[in-house]
Amino acid sequence: MFRRIRAGDWIVVVLLLLPVLVAWPRWWPRPGAGAAEVLSALGHLAGVLGLSALLVGAMLSVRLPGLDRWFGGLPRIWTLHRILGFAAFILIMLHVVWLAFGALPISPEAAIQVIFPPLEHGAVWIGWGALALMLIFLAPTFQFFGRPHYQRWKRLHLLSVPAFLLAFAHAVMLVEHALLWWGLAALAVAAVLWRKVLSPRLGRHDYTVDAVTALASNVVEITLAPRGRAMSHAAGQFMYLTPHDPGLEAGRGEEHPYTISSAPGEDVVRVGIKALGDASRALQTVTPGTAVQIEGPYGQFFERCEPQRRQLWFGGGIGITPFVSGARALQREPGAGPEVTLIYLANRPDRAYYMDELREIAQGHPHFDAQIHYFQDRGPVDEAFIRSHCPDLEEREIYICGPPGMVHHLMGLLSRAGVPRGRIHTEAFDFL
Repeated sequence: MFRRIRAGDWIVVVLLLLPVLVAWPRWWPRPGAGAAEVLSALGHLAGVLGLSALLVGAMLSVRLPGLDRWFGGLPRIWTLHRILGFAAFILIMLHVVWLAFGALPISPEAAIQVIFPPLEHGAVWIGWGALALMLIFLAPTFQFFGRPHYQRWKRLHLLSVPAFLLAFAHAVMLVEHALLWWGLAALAVAAVLWRKVLSPRLGRHDYTVDAVTALASNVVEITLAPRGRAMSHAAGQFMYLTPHDPGLEAGRGEEHPYTISSAPGEDVVRVGIKALGDASRALQTVTPGTAVQIEGPYGQFFERCEPQRRQLWFGGGIGITPFVSGARALQREPGAGPEVTLIYLANRPDRAYYMDELREIAQGHPHFDAQIHYFQDRGPVDEAFIRSHCPDLEEREIYICGPPGMVHHLMGLLSRAGVPRGRIHTEAFDFL
């Protein structure tokens, strides 16, 4: 649930409502209008809003580094993108239904003619084409038939481009104020053009795999050295990684998001990767010396609070990586930064990646403390354990990154402990 309105939200609202403000006077029902006229007007309104949502959703696919800050992070942009896509589909369905019901008092035949006219009414059939394509590409996005395969989802999602082009053509063939639609469509096309054509060539940084360090079974840290323009980042941010190792069994040429584990200002970029799918599993054996490209950085995990307030970090699984970046950043500036307590939630000792390094950093930094909790020995972490290491947890800014079950457990625990919801920050990369 979104906690506050951001600048990007206002931009989305304005772009959504502008076509309505322009088009609505034409369809405003007359005083004393009957239900049929009201339904017809609502049908037109739903169509305008549906197309607006489709075009604005396309604009949000642009994925420009830095733009995500206007919205509170890239995961939040993707959430807005999905909401707009689903809203567009529902609104366009309502557009069809309400227009049909608006003509029903004339006769059932008239209602059918409105939605299924003769073939020479090409604008309407173009609209049906847009709706059919939306149904195809949205079905896997909203998991109508189960969770989709990532690459299959990406290929099907390309149908969104002809879908919004057909929807745009449907609109401009039927409305008077086509100039506004042309402007919105131009922004949507520019966003897709950047995302699919220009960004892979202009928005990525060229790197080489410098080293692959095994941290545990199916977990590695990959060190990347720049081959030209380097990427700068803040602690807790993430990037998209595209490997080009010809020996990879999967994922070659595919981009996937990974959290950066290196400290800001390092000469190299490091990422911790756990084998969670075909691509991340293949990266466990990526060949040193091969080329990769990275895009970003994205996110603002550690920037959503009062910077000097004491902090409490909870990391679990590969979700420890943003905190490794934060700890390494503290190590580079001894004595600087707020007081931080890290509680690492691991199943057992061999799954506590980075723990030795984190303890070493804690020994050399007066404001950083790292503790470990093993599920195998203690079960789920409880308030007593947390307070034994952080008695003032209600006063802290709290950051959580880890498996969904861990996050859900901690959110409930912290709420019952009296921690204000606005001080709890989570990070997730569920973009489908």
